[in-house]
This record gives sequence, structure tokens and C-alpha cells, in this order.
Amino acid sequence: MNYSPIRLTLYRWAGAWGPFKVNIPCGECSLTQDIIRDTIANELSGIDIQLDIRDWLSEWWVPLRKGGWHAPIVMLEGRVISQGRALNRGVLSEAVIAAYVARSQVSGNLVFGKETCPHCRRGKEYLDQAGIDYRYHDVVKDPRALYEMLGRVKPMIGAKTPVTVPQIWLNGYYVGGAEDLSKRLQIGVEPNYDRGQCSLSPQDGVQKKR
Repeated sequence: MNYSPIRLTLYRWAGAWGPFKVNIPCGECSLTQDIIRDTIANELSGIDIQLDIRDWLSEWWVPLRKGGWHAPIVMLEGRVISQGRALNRGVLSEAVIAAYVARSQVSGNLVFGKETCPHCRRGKEYLDQAGIDYRYHDVVKDPRALYEMLGRVKPMIGAKTPVTVPQIWLNGYYVGGAEDLSKRLQIGVEPNYDRGQCSLSPQDGVQKKR
């Protein structure tokens, strides 16, 4: 890994300040800690995360400066992503992957797609025909893949432009969709006006021309 660890901090209802001391453990703080550790071991496996667990009462003013006042408080790179309730692991995954995407690069050949997308099948067929090995991630079945795809593509196409699948990289360089891949590999493609459909939509409604 050639990026600095992602800093994750949990402020739990514990500690002491002056004559005040917390003697009763916070159930949601303990639950949040377990959720963080389990998410790091599973959905976020392979991402370098530095987890710091702090006692809120002993240093309440630190998260307060960032708007964190109700434990359990979860902060990512100094930004509050959850407080006052047990952590939603999806919120954690999305925030961590966004930070990971911002400081890492795609390597090799990569395809993000979904099982029911004909354009995704075409893209994989083009790569197979060219004898190119690639990693494939289904963004419907794998939330981490979805968060990573959106995090990498949105900055390039703009926040208001719908993200379709497939999204393809070759040798670490962004290619685009199946149509873009066919041009890159110089593969002839018959006209198909249905390719204007948004392949992330359940109804496959027309949103973006591929």
C-alpha cells in the first residue's frame, strides 16, 4: 500500500472529568465498536485503517470542535460521520471507501458491472476476445464495489451525470463503458440505439448515451 492509513476515531461514553466518572458502560458505544471492527475485517478488508478508541468524558472538547457532542461519536479523518446512536456499517463503509479512493489509484484491468447488464457482458466479451485478464466486480451484489465505482467515476464525469455500467479501466487508466472499450481495442460494433439506456436503473430508462 502506498497511501497513508485512514484515521478512524471512536469516542465512547467513558472516562472521567473533574469529579465526574462514567461507571456504567454505554451499550451503543460497545455495539458501535464491535460494528467497526467487524466491518474493517469484512467489507473493508485490505484497506489500511488506523482505529483510535477514546473516552469521550475525558476529552469531550476535542470532538465538540467538529460538531460531535453525543457519544458514540465516530470520526473519519477528523470529520463526524455518526453520533448519538449505534453506527450504520453502510455509512462507515461508504465514508472509508471514499477516503480510500481519494488517496489510491486503480491498478491493472478492472471492470465494474452488474449481472443483468448487456453492456457489461459485451465489455467482458471484448476483453476475453482480446485475451486480456481483468478483475470483475458486481456493483449490485458488492456494496464496496459500488462505493468505489461511484467514488472514482463521479469526479471525472461530474456530480450530476448518472453513472452507468460497465465502468472499465485498462492498465490503471480509465476507459469508460463498453463502447469506449470497443474503440480502444478497435473492435467493430453494430449500431444499437438501446445503448442509451441507463444500466443502473431497474427499468433501464434512457438517461445517458453510451
